[in-house]
Amino acid sequence: MPSHLVNKPVPGAREYYPLNEPEIGTFWGQGTDAPLLFKPLTIRDVTFKNRIWVVIIDFSDNGHATDWHLVHLGGFATRGVGAITVEATSVVPEGRISPEDAGLWTDTQIEPLKRVTSFVHAQGTKIGIQLAHAGRKASTHAPWVQRVAGRGAPFVALDDENGWPGEVYGPSNLSYKEGSYPDSKQMTESDINKVVDAFVASAGPILPVDFIEIHAAHGYLLHSFFSPLSNTRDDIYGGQPLENRLRVITTVVQKVREVWNKPLFVRISATDWAEGPEQGTDGKWLQWGIEQSKVLCARLQEIGVDLIDCSSGGNWAAQTIPIQPGYQVPFAAEIKKAIPSLLVGTVGLITEPEQAESYLQEGKADVVLLARALMRNPHWPLMAAQQLAARVKAANQYERAWVEVTTAIPAPPPR
Repeated sequence: MPSHLVNKPVPGAREYYPLNEPEIGTFWGQGTDAPLLFKPLTIRDVTFKNRIWVVIIDFSDNGHATDWHLVHLGGFATRGVGAITVEATSVVPEGRISPEDAGLWTDTQIEPLKRVTSFVHAQGTKIGIQLAHAGRKASTHAPWVQRVAGRGAPFVALDDENGWPGEVYGPSNLSYKEGSYPDSKQMTESDINKVVDAFVASAGPILPVDFIEIHAAHGYLLHSFFSPLSNTRDDIYGGQPLENRLRVITTVVQKVREVWNKPLFVRISATDWAEGPEQGTDGKWLQWGIEQSKVLCARLQEIGVDLIDCSSGGNWAAQTIPIQPGYQVPFAAEIKKAIPSLLVGTVGLITEPEQAESYLQEGKADVVLLARALMRNPHWPLMAAQQLAARVKAANQYERAWVEVTTAIPAPPPR
């Protein structure tokens, strides 16, 4: 058989997969500029083939990845996303949000993760992991269990429900929501040091991923330390001095960067969405907001963070959020404007390709991170290519379903 007709395998894969040349989700149009969504992005030595990234929760078996991860995350890889982030992976057992969360506190959790990352890499997609500690929002039920219980029911996962309500920790003795969430114990300096060490241990060199994202958003442990609403300490980890409240996150990042030389991201909440101003007329910080976020992001860049994943909220149970398409994009845009050299990702009710492309074109962000839109339509990247009149590589096995995208450049939409 002529060599040009051989169905090439992916080199080094553990079993046969057809080789995609170029990689799935890569722009390969000629005579036209690629939409920014399909422009590659290189961070350190890692090149992401496009800027459509997915951040997604996958629930686990005592912290171990399962075949659900293989199928679910593998499906996104075969549909052309540029990067996949395994969300909310706890560095200690008591740092899980729910009993079914992913974890990285024991070596046995590495091997099943390797199986998933191996498949994703075979499809030409980058994959990372979001290291997390839920803090005072730990030991709560998975979302579908909460839905069955109904609105107003306690979210606490009790001891006989595989929970650990007596071992929930935060910066202060403040429950996220009295009666609905566990009581929180104020962490000692020893407790803090153990968590810092756990983040570092989870980021060790055997971790088989392309990047790490540290979760410092949504009211989880690291976010709760920098907000004055949840941190009422009066020691070196609290109080009005912003440096004190940022001490835990900066220590975690510095120490992780010492053992991790690949791309390092941090997810932040840019605001608590509490009523009233961020800062009082007397200069006292009243809640976490965008001005403190800019200071934090500048500091994180100084100590080695490559990209900020800009979200918001989750720390104040009485938060009021004006939810609408792109409602969190202005925060990403403000951080990008304040620190132009820092890469910024944006999230939040981004559903349409033209909408996502506009945020990149307007310089409000460098990448777009999706979750629910991709859960509803895993083929979103190819749909985006179709709507943006871009020629993009589909998986060999899917090309027949995307002839318009893979074999010809569609006519531009009427103006």
